[in-house]
Amino acid sequence: MERYPFTYDPARPFIQQAGEWVADVFYELLPEAGFEVRDEQIYMAFQLEKAFAEKKTIFAEAGVGTGKTLVYLLYAVCYARYTRKPAVIACADESLIEQLVKPEGDIAKLARHLDLVIDARLGKSPDQYLCLRKLDDARMKGDEEMLWDGIAAGLPDFVYSHAPMQSFHAYGDRRDYPQLTDEQWQQINWDSFQDCFTCDRRHRCGQTLSRDHYRRSADLIICSHDYYLEHVWTYDGRKREGQLPLLPEHSSVVFDEGHLLESAAMKALGYKMKHVVFEELITRLLQNEIRETLAVLIDNAIVQSEAMFAAFGRSSRLIPGSDRKEILLSEELLREVHQFRSLLTAIEEELVFESELYTLDDYQLRIVEEHLEMMQKALMLFERSEALICWVTDSPEGLTLSIMPKSVKEVLEEHVFGLKMPIVFSSATLSVDGSFRYVADSLGIGSFLSFSVDSPYEYEEQMEALAPAWNLEDGFDGKMKEAVRLLQKTGGRALILFKTREELRLFKQRAAEEPAFTGMQFYFEGDGEISHLISAFQREEESVLCAVSLWEGLDVPGPSLSNVIIWSLPFPPHDPVFIAKRNAAKDPFEEVDLPHMLLRFRQGIGRLIRSRDDRGIAVILGEEMRTNPTARERVLAVLPEGVELQEQA
Repeated sequence: MERYPFTYDPARPFIQQAGEWVADVFYELLPEAGFEVRDEQIYMAFQLEKAFAEKKTIFAEAGVGTGKTLVYLLYAVCYARYTRKPAVIACADESLIEQLVKPEGDIAKLARHLDLVIDARLGKSPDQYLCLRKLDDARMKGDEEMLWDGIAAGLPDFVYSHAPMQSFHAYGDRRDYPQLTDEQWQQINWDSFQDCFTCDRRHRCGQTLSRDHYRRSADLIICSHDYYLEHVWTYDGRKREGQLPLLPEHSSVVFDEGHLLESAAMKALGYKMKHVVFEELITRLLQNEIRETLAVLIDNAIVQSEAMFAAFGRSSRLIPGSDRKEILLSEELLREVHQFRSLLTAIEEELVFESELYTLDDYQLRIVEEHLEMMQKALMLFERSEALICWVTDSPEGLTLSIMPKSVKEVLEEHVFGLKMPIVFSSATLSVDGSFRYVADSLGIGSFLSFSVDSPYEYEEQMEALAPAWNLEDGFDGKMKEAVRLLQKTGGRALILFKTREELRLFKQRAAEEPAFTGMQFYFEGDGEISHLISAFQREEESVLCAVSLWEGLDVPGPSLSNVIIWSLPFPPHDPVFIAKRNAAKDPFEEVDLPHMLLRFRQGIGRLIRSRDDRGIAVILGEEMRTNPTARERVLAVLPEGVELQEQA
């Protein structure tokens, strides 16, 4: 295989030559294959050439239909081959990864029409893989035994063999189990509390094998924002432990749907703790020959851990519309945390002495010390909680405590944007009121390139925007009546976007009782693996897809998606993350709520028109269109040019 898709002259700058080839692709090669020449693509190509040449961050805001993905893929592949390091394409979530690599996706199109062999491999998040230990636990519990036994029977033979592995194939991916609901999958998938270091099956684990596979990619590694930021957050720790970082050295990064990176960063750059995990880990030391003073400290720490988590339970309250509980600081809670930290410090000091006696297994000791260090860092930060966002969530094994920094700027600046490499933010919605500062400031990006190009579609002719005047006093029932009428109008063929899972759950319940929906096929996010639900929706033209997470990235051209219903305007939730952001803002509504809502709203209605032949309606059922004049005015301002909102009685 030729290294470059063009004849490279070492006497000239590489990026300049790559740019000339990219221009040939859009002016000649793709048009010869039946693609239309798009001025927006040509303009974007010249802008990206500058970003790659100068190794800078660039905000590439390009409307639907501009073909922005093809542009950044061409530069990323060329630059990867030039540097001999793969490029990373980080998508907003796992469903967008599948969209990019599907057989009819953009990578496949480039490979086919340009006669390129592109080595693109998926770096999926660990929670997208089966955990063999959790599967065994689920089978032992006896709940849904036939289901779990069937999954175990379908695993490759080498999983349960102790013989040397001769060959293997990828297995355990969430996509392999489309029949499982999200709730069922969470019973057997990897989670952050699994201790992979001591797992005797880690070298036969589907997650481990897939990680070894994608690390060898020559061109592209495609992962989620969450996974990329997990790589950033764990980079130093994994190096200290003698492990490879989650991702190999790479030449460039593309953040597709880059406006969502901050929320992913706040999710990834933090700590999680559970009492049961601490107890299981620390009691391993009791299986060794240790001094009585250390054994007593361990017993006391276990008791104090229970007391501390009980105090967190008493000092937290539910937040409507969120599964997160807000923590209310109190003297009692801080006292319990401080006492637990003191015991951890004493244990760490004892372990230093104990390690010199060589009575503890070195590998086990290293794992325990790393976990204790993590807990110390997290709880030390908690005691200075003005710089943090904290919450607890319930689970069958007890409370989970989450601690994250209010600002992710410092971490990202040092480990991402401070590196001398091209970074591309790509999305149809990166600016607010024509400025990129909202996204740039939230991520701590001081210097950047930017450009914005509009969609080439004729929205005035292709899209109809409706805001039905339903009776606000009827609440959910009023929206439901409009949904019934509008779904009948388009014969299904609709995507309904909900702000919260609670809204989705209530709609699902009511839809099952609605006579007008008899015979209409509904697909609900959470009822199966998301990419299979999307495929079924696209295949069955008169079906309806209901989702919370598909505001971005969903690409279903044609009549299968002729109706997008915005159930509620996507204002941010009242959870601890956004409570903290609001508290730090001078004008929370203008600085936090509106920008978040407008970016997501623009993405949501952007699901409707995906080709020049598409036609359809975008329906806004949010109450704020009638109760909040400011929100209404700003929504009207971001509708595609030429589209006027129609209000129906």
